[in-house]
Amino acid sequence: MKIPVIKKLVETQSLDALTAAEEALMEEQPLAIEVEGDDEGEQLTHVIAAAWILTYMNDNGVDFKTALREYTKKVRVSIS
Repeated sequence: MKIPVIKKLVETQSLDALTAAEEALMEEQPLAIEVEGDDEGEQLTHVIAAAWILTYMNDNGVDFKTALREYTKKVRVSIS
């Protein structure tokens, strides 16, 4: 997971575009947007994170850093 890639996606893509990219990756289809990543798994991680963060920002009226902090807390809990 690369924070700069996630930040770029949050700043440049809509939630609809991120959702479409997630679906395309799941179906092994070409992406309509550029998503950096070493492989499709990392690209999917970036897209899912960006969509979650963008939704959290919109729902809670917070900035990127706050939403990112909440996302990383969620990830840490899920892997511990």
